[in-house]
Amino acid sequence: MHTAMQKYVDNKLLNGLSAVVLKGTDVVDFKTWGYMDMESLTPMADDAIFRIYSNTKIITSAAAMILYDDGAFQLDDAIHTYIPQFKHLQVLKKGASDLTDTESLNSAPTIRQLISHSAGFSYGLFINNPLDQTYADQRMTHKDSSLAEMIDKLAKLPLAYQPGERWQYSVGIDILAYLVEVWSGKSFIDFLKERLFEPLNMVDTDFYVPEKNHHRLTTNYSPLNLLDPMEPGLKACPDLLIGSVLKPKSFQSGGGGLVSTIGDYTTFIQMIVNRGEWSGQRILSPESVELMRTNQLREGVKVKLPTWDMPNTVFGLGFAIKNSPADGEPDSAIGEYHWGGLAATHSWISPKANLSALIFTQRAYGFWHPFSHEFKRLVYKIAG
Repeated sequence: MHTAMQKYVDNKLLNGLSAVVLKGTDVVDFKTWGYMDMESLTPMADDAIFRIYSNTKIITSAAAMILYDDGAFQLDDAIHTYIPQFKHLQVLKKGASDLTDTESLNSAPTIRQLISHSAGFSYGLFINNPLDQTYADQRMTHKDSSLAEMIDKLAKLPLAYQPGERWQYSVGIDILAYLVEVWSGKSFIDFLKERLFEPLNMVDTDFYVPEKNHHRLTTNYSPLNLLDPMEPGLKACPDLLIGSVLKPKSFQSGGGGLVSTIGDYTTFIQMIVNRGEWSGQRILSPESVELMRTNQLREGVKVKLPTWDMPNTVFGLGFAIKNSPADGEPDSAIGEYHWGGLAATHSWISPKANLSALIFTQRAYGFWHPFSHEFKRLVYKIAG
C-alpha cells in the first residue's frame, strides 16, 4: 500500500498524502508521502492542516445528534417547527422550466430527511434545472454570507423534489448547522468547540487556520488538464468554493467549511468506532451512533450523483452505507460507512472487518480520484 500511494506522488498526480489505518480503535499504521507544498518541496508533515470540505458534514451531523441526545428535537419533527420561514415551501414540478412552475408539498420535510439528503433541497453544484441555477446565482453558501441569510434565501425558493422521494446531495447540512444554533442557543463554532473539539482535544479543527499555523496548511492543487485528471501535472488551486481559510469568515459552513489534521479527524473517527465515547469523554450515545450508520432512506431510494453512481449505497444520518462491496473488496466491506471531501479527504469505517482508515490529500475536485479506491482495496487486502 505504501508503495502504491508513492506512485501517485512520483507520477505528479498528487502532491502528498497522509494516511491512518485502525484496527478497532488502535492505530496500526500511520504514513505520509510527498509534499505539503510542491513549489518549496516542504515535506508532508504529520500535523499538516487540510481543507476537509464535505468531511465537515459528518462532524455537523454528529453535533446535531448530540442535541438529539439532549432532547432538543425528534428526527421526524418537521423542519419548519424550528425554521418558521420554511412553513410554506412549494415543490418544483418535474420537468419545470421556470421557478414558478410548482406544486404543494405532499408532506413537510423532516429533520431525518434533512440529515440524510432526502428533504428536497439541492446544492447548485450540478446544474440540471432552473432551481440549481438559482442556487448558484444566489451563492447560497458564499463566504461573506451567513447561515441566517442562507435560510432566508432558501425560504423563497421551491424544493427540488417531494421530500423523501429521492436522495440528492444538498445544502441540507448547512441548514443543519443553522439548526444547531437554534437548538443550542450558541454560534455553530462555539457549540462545536464546547461539545466536540475541546472534549476530544481536536485542537486544529476550525473554520480557519490561525496565523501561527499558516506554515502547516497544505497547498491545494488541481490537475493541469481538467479534462483528463489522470494526466500528470498539478497546479496550485485557489479556495474558490469556501474562500481563503487563512482568516475567519462570516459563513460557518456545516457542509464544507472546516479545516483539520488527520490526527484530529482520527480522534473523531475513534469516537464513532467506540460508539460515542473516547478518552473518557462521552460525546454521543451508542444509540445515536447506530442511527448515524443505519439507512434512513425510503425503500428503493439509493445514493446517486449526476456525475457518478455509487452502486448499492444508501444513507444514514451523516454517512453513506455500502450494501455490497466495491470491485476488489471483500464481503467484510458490506456495511462500511463513509464519506469524503471535494479536495480528497476520505474516511471510512468497516464494522465487519473491525477496520477503519483515513487518507488525506489536497486535490481539488478529487473526491473520486482512483488513489482512494486503490488505497481502500489494499487496506482491506492487508488488514481486513
